[in-house]
Amino acid sequence: MQKLQILKLGSNKLSGLIPKQLGNLLNLLNMSLSQNNFQGNIPSELGKLKFLTSLDLGGNSLRGAIPSMFGELKSLETLNLSRNNLSGDLSSFDDMTSLTSIDISYNQFEGPLPNILAFHNAKIEALRNNKGLCGNVTGLEPCSTSSGKSHNHMIVILPLTLGILILALFAFGVSYHLCQTSTNKEDQATSIQTPNIFAIWSFDGKMVFENIIEATEDFDDKHLIGVGGQGCVYKAVLPTGQVVAVKKLHSVPNGEMLNLKAFTCEIQALTEIRHRNIVKLYGFCSHSQFSFLVCEFLENGSVGKTLKDDGQAMAFDWYKRVNVVKDVANALCYMHHECSPRIVHRDISSKNVLLDSEYVAHVSDFGTAKFLNPDSSNWTSFVGTFGYAAPELAYTMEVNEKCDVYSFGVLAWEILIGKHPGDVISSLLGSSPSTLVATRLDHMALMDKLDQRLPHPTKPIGKEVASIAKIAMACLTESPRSRPTMEQVANELVMSSSSSMD
Repeated sequence: MQKLQILKLGSNKLSGLIPKQLGNLLNLLNMSLSQNNFQGNIPSELGKLKFLTSLDLGGNSLRGAIPSMFGELKSLETLNLSRNNLSGDLSSFDDMTSLTSIDISYNQFEGPLPNILAFHNAKIEALRNNKGLCGNVTGLEPCSTSSGKSHNHMIVILPLTLGILILALFAFGVSYHLCQTSTNKEDQATSIQTPNIFAIWSFDGKMVFENIIEATEDFDDKHLIGVGGQGCVYKAVLPTGQVVAVKKLHSVPNGEMLNLKAFTCEIQALTEIRHRNIVKLYGFCSHSQFSFLVCEFLENGSVGKTLKDDGQAMAFDWYKRVNVVKDVANALCYMHHECSPRIVHRDISSKNVLLDSEYVAHVSDFGTAKFLNPDSSNWTSFVGTFGYAAPELAYTMEVNEKCDVYSFGVLAWEILIGKHPGDVISSLLGSSPSTLVATRLDHMALMDKLDQRLPHPTKPIGKEVASIAKIAMACLTESPRSRPTMEQVANELVMSSSSSMD
């Protein structure tokens, strides 16, 4: 049960209290207990589910206030608490900046709406029939001035700047000078009191611009933490204490439009996808001199950086490596099969997969991403990283999901052997038909190929490592049509995890 990721018990006529022990299912991603007859308070232990992305408790008989521990659900994106008898204010949601969809209708909640994205995007249908909610949503009473000057300021500027942001995302090549937004001193003083500048998509552009410049000391190299294809990445500590990663676009002579295209592409991609294994975008700034993205900061850096350092590589044990492979597979599966239009990353590599403090992987660097529109051409110029790009890109520029599948196969092998697997791939594939790959892999000395800085994996993790090696080889098949989809890959990895426990 400890490895359980999905728990769906909706519409089962369950009753009594929600078991506190559910808080021990630390790997849970999705939980639904809706349309039952659970009573009592929401157990605070659910706040320990730090990987949870979706929670549905709607249609029960729950009562009491939202536990303060809910604020610890940093990965939660979708929450349904509708049709219960819950009460109190909504202050527990204040720090839940990852939340994008919420339904709290038909309860007894009161007070101002939290200043986070989910409530700014909420419709009245998700808020109706409560005791006394107030906020800038059609159908609710506006909050009185006594409820807080900072709160009112953010409500006032939201419709204007959010509208501009949406326009900017779809008007490729148009630079919105957000950094030069003019505000009076009173508004600036109010904004500075906001605990999380990037909690919503509208913010005082001039103030944020100045904070970033100050935090990076005008983009001094001592704050530099990485260099990518489109820009340099800096670590910035904002006045609020929030740590962010700032990706500053490269300044290329006579190439401003090319850079701007990559910049706007990355913005559009990151605003349209929300997934625990994809880096979060907090905001952006487009300036006449340079442009930058502000994203979440991930403490352990890239997979490539981790593998190059012997000490870090030894701490990156087999359990962590197997989970990172699964994380990347889940992210690509989401992009290829759940996004509309589908998104191809086109530059999956060890430098573009970042690790947080718990070694959870996040796919980053969407400057080369391609949206696959069935009504338009998907031909393009070459982008990506040599050594990871699919072989067909040498003779065709047609982009599809199978390009990412090949890159994933290279990355998976790199994680297993601790370095770029070019020689290993050549020796395994050779000129043999792809149907022989799995057979050859069964008979090869797999343990001798694995990263020798770690002890050889033993059961049950050794079985998962072997399974990943086979799946990765299938992804490296020369013919794109013969490669599995990322949905098939993700499902195979889940099955291999289950079978290793038998």
